Amino acid sequence: MKIFKNWRSKWDVMLFSLFSLLLIILIIFNLHTVNTMPPSNSQDEDYSYRADYHFTVPDNWKNDPQRPLYFNEKYHYYYLYNRDYPEGNGTEWRHATSKDLIYWEDEGVAVPKYTNENGDPWSGSVIVDHDNSAGFGENTLVAIVTQPSANGQQEQYLWYSTDDGLTFNEYQNEPVMPNPGIENFRDPKIIWEEKSQKWVLLMAEGSKIGFYESENLKEWQYTDGFQTENLGILECPDLFQLQTDDGSIKWVMGVSANGMEQGKPNTYAYWIGDFNGQTFTPDHKEPKWLDYGFDWYGGVTFEDGKSRDKLNNRYALAWMNNWAYANNTPTLEEGFNGQDSIVRKIELKKDEQDEYYITSQPKKELDQLIESTESYPEVEVDGMVTLETVGDAYQLETDISWDEAENIGIRLRESNDQNRHIDIGFSPRKAYSYVNRESTDQPNDNNNMVESKAPMNQHKKNAHLKILVDKTSVEVFIDDGKITHSNLVFPLKEDQGITLFSEGGKAIFENVEIQHIHSIHE
Repeated sequence: MKIFKNWRSKWDVMLFSLFSLLLIILIIFNLHTVNTMPPSNSQDEDYSYRADYHFTVPDNWKNDPQRPLYFNEKYHYYYLYNRDYPEGNGTEWRHATSKDLIYWEDEGVAVPKYTNENGDPWSGSVIVDHDNSAGFGENTLVAIVTQPSANGQQEQYLWYSTDDGLTFNEYQNEPVMPNPGIENFRDPKIIWEEKSQKWVLLMAEGSKIGFYESENLKEWQYTDGFQTENLGILECPDLFQLQTDDGSIKWVMGVSANGMEQGKPNTYAYWIGDFNGQTFTPDHKEPKWLDYGFDWYGGVTFEDGKSRDKLNNRYALAWMNNWAYANNTPTLEEGFNGQDSIVRKIELKKDEQDEYYITSQPKKELDQLIESTESYPEVEVDGMVTLETVGDAYQLETDISWDEAENIGIRLRESNDQNRHIDIGFSPRKAYSYVNRESTDQPNDNNNMVESKAPMNQHKKNAHLKILVDKTSVEVFIDDGKITHSNLVFPLKEDQGITLFSEGGKAIFENVEIQHIHSIHE
């Protein structure tokens, strides 16, 4: 027994020595791994990058929004969805409904893909045929949708729904608008033109927008076209009316366009002018832009279904992504890729030079999500001042004034060591506002789209800022939404600081208010 105890004691020593050696090896390996492996998107494996209060696809993939419509006391929203992403291709129309454009209920796929040889449904538009002009019955939902067709050309097909938009039937295997012999012929947008009492349709045709008219939604005649320059291939055209405070009513035509080669945005370009039912005549040659960020594409505008005055304002939303890096997102690890901007209220205004422009503001109903508010009546900044407030989903609003300062703004989603952050600011001498995401995780690996810029008056001495921050996005509204920036960002969970800064002089931040927003998924 004593001999056994001595032997066991020696064996224990050997095991302990071996365990210690292995432990040392593991420590050295872990230290090497920490120094050489790329950083994780979050130190918390349970952290979700699903946006707290922006619309996100339930699973797989989404891109272009289709113009929502108000029907039977709900907003009906269709969007391009790919259930086979990332392994397979092909989009279909998925359906969601909402009573307030904040909370959404998923209704499943409404227009399926690959039902016949004409392939998958792309973008288009849907209307309510109140008077049965198409012959499917009163209040039928009628959609005209681009499909690649059996012959490989982009052509327009009609689908209709008699169950309040839950499912759509294909009218026929033949297109209602055959391809006229051009490469790009897509994204039909239907409106009812009251004066001529006809349906009008806009078509994206390369660098041109084609106009068509119809009495029955099945037979269409070309009327005119609007040609653009230096804006790339146009997509998702739009046409609507708005009224200013002085009573003037103007037509607005918009398109998703790429002006980056000219130093302009890759978002929603628009022109203000007049439309006689067949021809659009712009008041200005150069387009204006509804957003200056990198991630506000495929934008659509739509009527306020609950307002009697349809010309006072509209709503707008867009896909928050960019085809340059569309698949580069940490949400893929959670099985989805696709987010929309917040729904915005848009209005037509006039500036000091009597020029028209459109403003954008977050929809007021977003306030129902506010769970707490922190305020700072006045903060004087000459250098940097870090606030006590932290967060990853909130609305920040403030008035800023300066005199000689050269760079003024706010750092958001800042790390404790202040090395990681998103900068929103103004450079008066260089005459632009900006959003810079270079110092945080973001989708543009080439780093050629890290700072969005919008022109400003170099003599400007003040600004009003409203910023929406969510898990993977920042949306900035300057001077009541005259200028907006929308950008994707992927900060670490722990990066939640807020710092005010002013370089080259003093700045005053007044009425700083941070309203924390709770999740629509709770």
